[in-house]
Amino acid sequence: MPSVAFHTLGCKVNYYESEGIWQLFKNEGYDQTDFESPADVYIINTCTVTNTGDKKSRQIIRRAIRRNPDAIVCVTGCYAQTAPAEIAAIPGVDIVIGTQDRDKILPLVNRYRQERQPINVVRNIMKTREFEELDVPEFEDRTRGFLKIQEGCNNFCTFCIIPWSRGLLRSRKPENVLQQARQLVEGGYQEIVLTGIHTGGYGEDLEGYSLADLLCDLDRIDGLERIRISSIEASQITDGVLEVLGSSSKLCRHFHIPLQAGEDSVLKRMRRKYTAQEYGEKIARIHDIFPEVGITTDVIVGFPGETDEQFEAGYRFMKEMAFSEMHVFPYSKRTGTPAARMEDQIDEEIKTARVHRLIDLSEEMQLAYARKFVGKTLDVIPDRILKEGPKAGYLAGYTDNYMQVAFPGTPEQMRRLTKVRVTEAGINESFGEALVKTAADTARIVIA
Repeated sequence: MPSVAFHTLGCKVNYYESEGIWQLFKNEGYDQTDFESPADVYIINTCTVTNTGDKKSRQIIRRAIRRNPDAIVCVTGCYAQTAPAEIAAIPGVDIVIGTQDRDKILPLVNRYRQERQPINVVRNIMKTREFEELDVPEFEDRTRGFLKIQEGCNNFCTFCIIPWSRGLLRSRKPENVLQQARQLVEGGYQEIVLTGIHTGGYGEDLEGYSLADLLCDLDRIDGLERIRISSIEASQITDGVLEVLGSSSKLCRHFHIPLQAGEDSVLKRMRRKYTAQEYGEKIARIHDIFPEVGITTDVIVGFPGETDEQFEAGYRFMKEMAFSEMHVFPYSKRTGTPAARMEDQIDEEIKTARVHRLIDLSEEMQLAYARKFVGKTLDVIPDRILKEGPKAGYLAGYTDNYMQVAFPGTPEQMRRLTKVRVTEAGINESFGEALVKTAADTARIVIA
């Protein structure tokens, strides 16, 4: 039986697509083997969001070639899309596919097996208008089912290369989204995470059907308990979306809403589509609907031209927003983007100092948010066991508002929705005790 091994770099969308490619190989009778073991076919799904992503991708490609020089090495993903000739020039790379045509990967592997001639099928992503269908009926992490609903981005932020690697926004057909959602529920998933390159843009290219419409239709699916949006821009939180938030019992009390900067002149240079005030107004409206909502965000520190005064203004704004967590990144030049050519690049030491200040602020806000739930009972789906520290052996997982909560439990409770009373607030993890009294009260099975 032939074997295939995968290595995926980058974002959750890449991991989703690797799962989709694996389904194609699985249906053809392949076994999946560990990437560090000899395999007949290696699939490297690359990332290009930073220059470092390109470098890591090249290292992994060369590792696969060394592992088994006779294997078919296939490179796909964002780096393959933006630099196909660069990848094809690496001795030992046999097939290069970008961020489209992955459904043709098996015929290409078979063609290479017969002809033994390098294949490069990367074409202009900007001309693509159709969503690439890759069904993923199951995942290794069986606590949550990911569901890709759109592809591409029309924003062209000055720091970002992604539109050039993913193309313009394309929404998945509603009937296909709903069909896969039902398939996931039938497979035992009670939480579905909607994901994409610009997830909140779903429906912008469809006539008469929006993200709010999709959320309403998903809300009606029997057996689906949680709907989580992986990320949504402030500008995409429409009145329709807010209306669904107010009426749905299934939408999670957690939203990841990228901010990137908290000061208007920096936002303008980034080419973001909102001001700090507009962002704050959207957050306030969500808090009105969900008083205990968790809002996480992304922040880029040290964008070209960011003065001390602009950073301080952004710092004050972020503190005012009371995020439940911030993902803080120092600005990193990405070759090919307008920001990389901007003057007034910020010194690395200044960036590092600012990053540390925002990480400290994030931890303060995380702890303050977690403390609100001490004494309250939350639903937790444990998906891992703590390996070290005084709480080693505790089960840990996420609540619907994206707090990580650990509690003493048994292996039988893994991947089961469990009611947990929070007893201690922490920064990265809080702790609690499972509320199990009788056999009838035991945690509900999420995955059979």
